[in-house]
Amino acid sequence: MSRNDQLFERALRTIPGGVNSPVRAFKSVGGTPRFVVRAEGPYFWDADGRRYIDYIGSWGPMIVGHAHPAVVRAVQEAAARGLSFGAPTEAEVAMAETIVRLMPSIEQLRLVSSGTEAAMSALRLARGATGRRKIVKFEGCYHGHADGLLVKAGSGALTFGHPSSAGVPAEITQHTLALDYNDAQQLEDAFRRHGDDIACVIVEPVAGNMNLVRGTPEFLRTMRALCTKHGAILIFDEVMSGFRVAMGGAQSLYGIEPDMTVLGKVIGGGMPVAAFGGRREVMKHLAPLGPVYQAGTLSGNPVAVACGLATLKLVQAPGFYDRLAAQTRKLVDGLARAARDAKVDFCADAVGGMFGVYFANDVPASYAQVMACDKERFNRFFHAMLARGVYLAPSAFEAGFVSAAHDDAAIDATVAAAREAFALI
Repeated sequence: MSRNDQLFERALRTIPGGVNSPVRAFKSVGGTPRFVVRAEGPYFWDADGRRYIDYIGSWGPMIVGHAHPAVVRAVQEAAARGLSFGAPTEAEVAMAETIVRLMPSIEQLRLVSSGTEAAMSALRLARGATGRRKIVKFEGCYHGHADGLLVKAGSGALTFGHPSSAGVPAEITQHTLALDYNDAQQLEDAFRRHGDDIACVIVEPVAGNMNLVRGTPEFLRTMRALCTKHGAILIFDEVMSGFRVAMGGAQSLYGIEPDMTVLGKVIGGGMPVAAFGGRREVMKHLAPLGPVYQAGTLSGNPVAVACGLATLKLVQAPGFYDRLAAQTRKLVDGLARAARDAKVDFCADAVGGMFGVYFANDVPASYAQVMACDKERFNRFFHAMLARGVYLAPSAFEAGFVSAAHDDAAIDATVAAAREAFALI
């Protein structure tokens, strides 16, 4: 029995499913998860000593690569000064100033410890600022596991949502409208029927939790116009896309300013940092200034903030995002060519340092189209790549991530592995 198998058996005895986040369990693809012992650059090594080219990058944060010396040094120096204070630090102010400078739609922000916490808090603030109840979200967009957001849309997309997790009472989600992603007409219909009571619309402008799916410009422009017209707050969930697809996030690519933005992942550089922020007139409703309460003992943790600040400094280097996008495009183009040569129905897409692979003829634009992709073929591809030392997301419904450390050698090795894998599946 391998060391990975032994660790998984041991974990199953004390951790539900053997993992501390469901997708790590390999339940979707089958098999035993890899237990990571160390990582460096674009690689990690598992408990059996096997090296893998890593395309999850801790689900997005490791944009400069694993264990970047400047980031490690910043963390070590911060830890030596103390792990947590429960009081303000200058680093928190520097983090806020950096984000406000790099994302013009954000005038003020609050640091928290996770994307779920940030999205949950942003929704509460939107309701508190507007005095309204209803929220609009979209099928396939994941905004964390807060009760009011665990909703999926059915065929009657303008009906109120039903919980998609046990333990969430219907009363919690009765004010959540779940609509189809990239359907501007549905959004217009929803505002026509409920506009006076819609507090906010929350969306991933570039979705990464149903694989990579781009919001269309028409969809996002319609959303911005309707929120402005009806006095609703537009929230861009850029936990994945923020500082990952471009310096100013997806909003800078589309030229659309949301009222609020939710950030995470890259701003923590691999440590638990997230944020929600927006226009000053919205943020003034947050305690201690206003009546909307939010608090966190470890918010703005000095060690985590040091990690995030070091990462944000590195991504501001001239040409950083051009190089990252070029390497990501080289990867997806190489995969597509390999599949075409093997006569496999496959396509791929990339935005900045995010990418998606789909066993379908066309890049999907909605949750339904993603679900129509050949999941079983993806599972075979995943294991064929894993056997060749390439670690992709263990699910057909998750985006992938390239880092600045993914050099030509790593990309070329990945494409070579894919050529062999496509021939087998």
